[in-house]
This record gives sequence, C-alpha cells and structure tokens, in this order.
Amino acid sequence: MELVLNSSINEHLVDENEIINKPSSSFIEANTEIVSLDHLEKDCIIPVFSKDNESTISHFQFVDKCQQIIQKLLPGVLQKTPDIRVSHVVKGRIPSAIGKPAKDLEEHEKTIYYERCAFIIDLPSTKQIVNGNELTLSIGGVRAYNQENLYSKKSMEKFKVFIGFKNKVCTNLCISTDGFSNEIRISSIHELEDKMIELFSNYKRDNHLKMMERMIEYKLSETQFAHLIGKFRMFTHLDKHTQKPIFPISLNDSQINNIVKDYYQCPNFSRSPDGSISFWNLYNLFTEANKSSYIDNNLERNVNAYELINDLGKSIQNNIPNWFLHY
Repeated sequence: MELVLNSSINEHLVDENEIINKPSSSFIEANTEIVSLDHLEKDCIIPVFSKDNESTISHFQFVDKCQQIIQKLLPGVLQKTPDIRVSHVVKGRIPSAIGKPAKDLEEHEKTIYYERCAFIIDLPSTKQIVNGNELTLSIGGVRAYNQENLYSKKSMEKFKVFIGFKNKVCTNLCISTDGFSNEIRISSIHELEDKMIELFSNYKRDNHLKMMERMIEYKLSETQFAHLIGKFRMFTHLDKHTQKPIFPISLNDSQINNIVKDYYQCPNFSRSPDGSISFWNLYNLFTEANKSSYIDNNLERNVNAYELINDLGKSIQNNIPNWFLHY
C-alpha cells in the first residue's frame, strides 16, 4: 500500500503553544482555528465520562496515533506537520479560581478543551497528476465530543477517519467511499489503531484515481447546470416519500450559492467560454463549497459530493434518467 502526507499548514515557524489566528487556504475553514499538536498535548485538559470519571481518548492521542500508524505502514516516508483545525472551545477553571471574575483569571487558572477537532497529514512524496491538477495523498480524521454522551458512564467512542487526496490547487479534499469510515466505534486507543490500519489497507487508491480522471470526460451545458442548481434547491423541500428514490444531497443553501458564484468566478474550476462545465470542475466546486461545513459533518459532505458526481456520470454514460439532469 502507498501513502503520503502533506500539510496545508503554513511553513514558517510559530510558537507551538499558540493558536494561529489568520486566514489560510485550508482543507476546512468554517468556524475553526489552527492549533499545533503540542498545544493539544500540553495546554488542553482531557474530557471524561462524568458518571465514572473515565477518560476519553484525547485529540492529541488521536492525531499522534495516526502519525505512528503511517510510520509503521510506510517506514521512511516523510510526514509533514499535521494541519489541525479545532472549534467550539469549552472553557473552565481550576478549583482555586472558583468565584473569581473571569476578567481577573490568570492564565494558569484557565482550562480549555475543544469540542471538535479535524486534522490532515499529507505525504508529499506520493503525488499524482489528475486532469492537470497535482494531488497529494493525505490521511486525516475527525473527533467531535458533541457526538458522545459525556454525562454517562464510559461507552464506545466515535471517530471518523479518511485516506484520500488533497488538490494542491485549492486544498480541496478528494475522498472516496472506500477511503472513509464514518462509524469507527472503539473502547481503547489500540482498537482505534486496528480500525485505522484496516481502513488504510483496504483503500483502493488506483480505482479512486481512475474515477476522478474520468470526471473530465463528462460535462454539463449552461442550461443543464442551471437545471441542476434548481433541482438542488427543490430537493430539500420535497416530502420524504418523494425524496426516497432520489440520490441524496447534503449541500446547504449557502453552499449552493457559493457553487453558482464560483461557476462564474473561480480562477481554476469555473465554466468554459461556452458556459459548459466539466464534471471534474463541478466536483471541485462542490468540495470547495463544502469547506464551509462544520467539523462534525465536513467529511460526510465531501464523500457525498464524490458519490453524487459519479451517480450523475453513470446516468449520462448509460443514458439512465436522473432527477437532477436535464436531457
């Protein structure tokens, strides 16, 4: 199996204990801050299950274990610094600071942890050119404590892990169905390691690349694109019975607006002079818009975009009626 790590984190040196608060082109951008692995290890407390005070697996352990697995599967392969994004900070204080006004708290009296964490590790020596774009093999995951019941006794903990590619042009993630696991539930860090190794080993990289290369073969005219966007807006208002046989979409109204804007304005993936747009460009408009998703549903929406594009392509290739398409 081949892997590669590369990060979209800035290359210049920073204080490892500081949060980096500045705009960047990252794999996810909505409501997130960049932090270092050192910050997660040294400055953040670890949430527990309140009924029995048993510890959860921390964000640091998750990212660190993924680094170890990559080194184990690919000894000698360069890993770049993980690009770590967090959101929904949970603040607290040490017992001696009880009753003290928040404005008077000293730094050592404050505690924090982040409810949600996403990370990506790029493998820069494993690169592919797909439809004129350089893609880097990347591995990452998501942990969201809001999806755990921390008010109960210790139970199985949920993690999301992926292996796929990052488009260097725009840092969009390209994740296939077999490269993503949405329901890893484990009770120990060792079980998490086994699940990650299983996912990485079963990932069909060549098939994923071929499917993305084929996207350039299909395109929508301006009229078909307009029809598709209209159908997107209609889909969420259909009753459940009508929705059931239709391929589901997870993009929200704001993201659909961004797709339309980038159809005209994106410097890399906008329409052709005649108004048509290839499925490869359309796919990247979807994944670019998805970067505004919150951490806890970002990966699912990314995979949904990949599956949707492939479903549209199969319909055109086999001349099968598709609710979203105008023939």
